[in-house]
This record gives sequence, structure tokens and C-alpha cells, in this order.
Amino acid sequence: MKLKGQKVAILGAGRSGRAAAELCLKLGAKVTVYDSNQIKGDWPEEIHLEGESTPESAESNSFDLVVLSPGIETEGAFAQAFANKSEGFIGEMELGFQNYEGLVIAITGTNGKTTTTELISAFLNEGGISCVPCGNHGRPLSDVVLDENPPQAVALETSSFQLETIETFHPDIAVWLNFAADHMDRYRSLVDYRNAKMRMFENMGKGETVIAKSGEELESIKSKVVRFMSEWDEEEGCEFKMRNGYIFHQEEPFVCLEETNLRGLHNAENIMAAAGAAQAAGVGLEDMKKTLKTFCPPPHRCELIRTLNEVEWLNDSKATNLHALESALRALTRPIVLIAGGKEKGLDYTPLSEVLRERTLATVTFGEIGAKLGKLFSQSVQTESVDTLEEAVRAAQSLAPAGATVLFSPGTSSFDQFSSYVERGEAFRKYVNQLK
Repeated sequence: MKLKGQKVAILGAGRSGRAAAELCLKLGAKVTVYDSNQIKGDWPEEIHLEGESTPESAESNSFDLVVLSPGIETEGAFAQAFANKSEGFIGEMELGFQNYEGLVIAITGTNGKTTTTELISAFLNEGGISCVPCGNHGRPLSDVVLDENPPQAVALETSSFQLETIETFHPDIAVWLNFAADHMDRYRSLVDYRNAKMRMFENMGKGETVIAKSGEELESIKSKVVRFMSEWDEEEGCEFKMRNGYIFHQEEPFVCLEETNLRGLHNAENIMAAAGAAQAAGVGLEDMKKTLKTFCPPPHRCELIRTLNEVEWLNDSKATNLHALESALRALTRPIVLIAGGKEKGLDYTPLSEVLRERTLATVTFGEIGAKLGKLFSQSVQTESVDTLEEAVRAAQSLAPAGATVLFSPGTSSFDQFSSYVERGEAFRKYVNQLK
């Protein structure tokens, strides 16, 4: 990408925006960063900063390129004002892609992306291919490109927001994990959300590989498709399958799930997807088996915090949508007291009724959506509604008998009371560790 002497606007001063700004600066561009909030921190003096910007900030300017951070709505007034004053309009991930020369393994799906991304990176590194997990999880791709010696490959967690602004992006290997309703506060319909994710495939060709769960319908895919499934049947064409606690590759045992630090069918699917991607990259199954002996899932994903009075406390704060919550409920074997709630995202939780009746002893709801969820959940199971997460933890302790699991799986985002699912998960950890 040739940017020498060109005028570039970066929208958003977070991690992605900063990485994009520094990469454009390295490529010789004249860079200005715009953000609706104050811009803090130490920045290179060559980068011009425009904090507290508005759509009107674009009016007296013109740009050769505008680079958008994924947290800013593509169709919003702020982004569109700058897009209308530019020759080009792309996202930070597209910028990084156009300046990276290694193998790109892109991972998308509504749930499971981060664990799969970390697994793929670990598999490749064990197999002798240097790889960095990045994108929506970890470092922005543009930041990885800035490394003095960039890795041979990237495991790129890819969100629908990032895919909205691609232009030439086409991974060598693409992983499609699953699809379910999410981000209905950003998209007008479920179709719009799915179409954004499907953009991952639009520039891929016959020489590239797609890893996808059996049953996931992917239209107009030109690339080779490798399938996996978490429930055994006689369906032909699946490279990886699950049976009696074992993952099989082409009918041969690959790994026993209980011999890893991962639990539940959803994590079995993550392993199979990651193994398929790593195999397509040239990594052998034996190297993957070595990795799985020591690999630990990222925090806030069905993470065991402690066992108190024979009750397990699991932190699944990353479960920010209905599908993730349901997957966690179906993956566990002990009786469950569920803590759920957070921001109102416009999701329909009615489909949870059956699994709540089947798998839970009680539920505790909290946050902005707490009262609404409490009214719905109480039709299926004993339910208490409270205001805060701290109150929810205390309520769950009173409801959980010995031998149960208290599952903190909110089912929505954190932005009513916390800045991120990470802050929310750490608060849960603190409150649980304070229990006596």
C-alpha cells in the first residue's frame, strides 16, 4: 500500500486507531486522528490529534484515505461525514491486511472465536510456524505488521464490525464456527448481521480453505470446505467428529476431551475447528496433541474461580449473547444456578425457556435487563432479580446446594454497569473470592 505524502484520517483513538495511525505514519502518510472523546496518552509528535470531534470536523477537510476503528458504526453520522470527504474508506483490519505478507487464518462466528484463535496460534507455534493471535482479540493486525520481524502467520479473530469495512481482505484459511443472534443494537436485522460476517468469504478463491461446522449453510463458497461436528453420526465428509468424550479425525481417535483443560461440547468444537485450520496450514496432529496437554482457555470463558462448600463458581463473563449462554448451560453436567443480566441489547430470550427448565435449579438476574429477564425466567424456574452483580453473587450463594455449579453467564453485554466483559468478569471474581 502506497501512502507516502497522502493525507490520512484515522477515526477512533483506541488500540486499533493508534495501531493504524502508527502504521500509516511509517508508510509516509500525513496522519490525523479524530475521536469524539478527549485523546489521552503519549503519541508520536508527527501524528496530529483532534479530540472531541464531531461530524462537522470533516467539513473543511478532504482525505486520500479514512481508516475506521471497529467500535465506530460504519453507517453512523460520524463515520459517514468523513467517508464523504475521502477517496478511500477502509477499516483498520483491511489496512493491516494490505501490509502483511504472511499466512492469514481468520476466525469468525458468534461464539468461541477467542479460544479458537488462541488454539490455532498455539498449534502453529508448536508446529514450527511462528504465529500471533490478533485482531478482535489481542493486538490489532496493524500493530503486528509494525513488528521488526512479523510472524509467519496470524490467527486473526474477525468480528462483523471489522468485516464491514474490508476491500481486498481474503484469508488463506477461514474458520466459521457458528452463527446466532447478536449485536441487534447495531444491525437492523439478523440478515444484515449474517451478511456482514459472510463478507469474510467474498474475496476467497479455490486455492484457499474454509473450516466450518457441519450444518452451517455457507452460500457461494468457492474454496475447499473442511467440516467438523460435535455429535457423532454417519454423515460423510466430516474430517473431525466427537464421540463418547473423544474427538476423532477421519475415524481415528485424536484426543480425549477430559485429558485437556477444556470442557463442554462447545470447546470440543473449538478444538476441532482449530485443528482443521492448523492442519490446513501444515501442522501435524502429534504437535497439536502436545499443545492440548498444557493449553488453558482464556479467562472469562467458563473459567473455574473457586469451589466453596462443594459449589463450583464459573466465570463466563464473555458470554455476551443468547447463543453463548445456551451453549454454557448445555455444556455443564452439574445442577446449575445461573446468574444472567446486563445491558439491554434487544435480544429475545424466550428460546431459553426449555433449557432453563432442563438444566437449572434457579436463576438470578441483574442489571439493566434484570427485571425483564427475571419476569421471563420465573415462568420456567425459581428466579430472583437484583440490581447489581455483587447482590447477584450473594443471592446465588443462598440458592446453590452442595454439588451445584453457580454459572455466571450474562447472556448480554456489560455496558450498563461495566466498561467491558473483562471488567465485569474481574468484579465477579472479586465478589466470589470474598464469600465465606
